Amino acid sequence: MTGYPTAFAYRIARSVWVGLFFFLLLPHLAFAQPVGDYTGDPSAFYAQTKQLNQFIRRFNGEEALGGNRFYPGNALYHDRNLRKGYLETLFDLSNPELTPSLRNSFTQQALDKPFFLDFHGGNWFAEVHATVLYQGKEEDITLFMKLEEEKVGSEWVFFDVYFAPFDKLFASPDPEGLQPAFLHPLSHELDFMNLSKIFRNQQYLESYAAREFRPDHFTLFLWEAKRKALTFKGVNEVKFHFFQMDGWYIEVSEFNREGRNRGWLISQALPLESGQSDLLTRFILRK
Repeated sequence: MTGYPTAFAYRIARSVWVGLFFFLLLPHLAFAQPVGDYTGDPSAFYAQTKQLNQFIRRFNGEEALGGNRFYPGNALYHDRNLRKGYLETLFDLSNPELTPSLRNSFTQQALDKPFFLDFHGGNWFAEVHATVLYQGKEEDITLFMKLEEEKVGSEWVFFDVYFAPFDKLFASPDPEGLQPAFLHPLSHELDFMNLSKIFRNQQYLESYAAREFRPDHFTLFLWEAKRKALTFKGVNEVKFHFFQMDGWYIEVSEFNREGRNRGWLISQALPLESGQSDLLTRFILRK
């Protein structure tokens, strides 16, 4: 029994030294391991914009490169030079449409006006590309989502959907208009008895709808999902559309690739004239 305390003390001392060894070695291990595709270069990890909220903070000049937040009253909060440095790195540099001239013009206006992004400011929405199982077949679907303010906080909600099978369902039976389907203007004199002919061939029922009729994919999506004819499988891609900046639209997408120019970046930027934001929104929603 006299050797037991000695052996026990030895094991305790050994555990302490092993723990201390790995504690001292931890920083070297952390930087020796690849961060993404980088080895031994933590600055490359910091260069990546890893979250959309981080993209917004960097766009606005509200955080340091290491991730520390800046708040109003801090000398670097919305600092022009800080923002300029960030804005020059927040574009997808592999996109030839984002020319140096376009990027410079956008950056200059963002700094001179200036304009900032506001998470709770409205005029932006998410475009979610997903896969669903519909009628026994996997199909792509696009869900459009926006932030909706509640009494306490906010939440993401659906506000529109695009689903190609619904487009096919309501495709015009005669796109050239050679044999237009119509109800005779005197149908009322026959108490609309010719309606029975229409409903015998319901495949083209929408041909008799008013000119302004547009199929509501969102309602159809909810109906098909509620009756379990459509099953959600998973998300494939997410992008965001911002119309908050006076005279500009930007699309923000995530890029998982090698190099420093990755993470959440501006994938499209377009100067807009008055009224064009509504047209562009309808184009994105495929209206």
